[in-house]
Amino acid sequence: MAQLHAILDWAKPGADSLDRLTQTRQPVFIVNGNDDIVVPTINSYIMARHMPNAQLSLYPDANHGSIFQYANLFVNQATEFLKRL
Repeated sequence: MAQLHAILDWAKPGADSLDRLTQTRQPVFIVNGNDDIVVPTINSYIMARHMPNAQLSLYPDANHGSIFQYANLFVNQATEFLKRL
């Protein structure tokens, strides 16, 4: 139970969390499945919307293991993203 409480406390966003995201200047590659129940997909949209240099990639019919479900696509996109840095 202690671990569960710690995880839940860690997951609570701070009052200034979205403001802090807007201050992120380095490019960020955000990847998620469109049906991820561990890290809800909407959180990826929110992050990408608030980070000025974010690239969002959502994989269809994918869940928390989206980078494994779409391994080739992920590697290609990540490689292209890193080449632009």
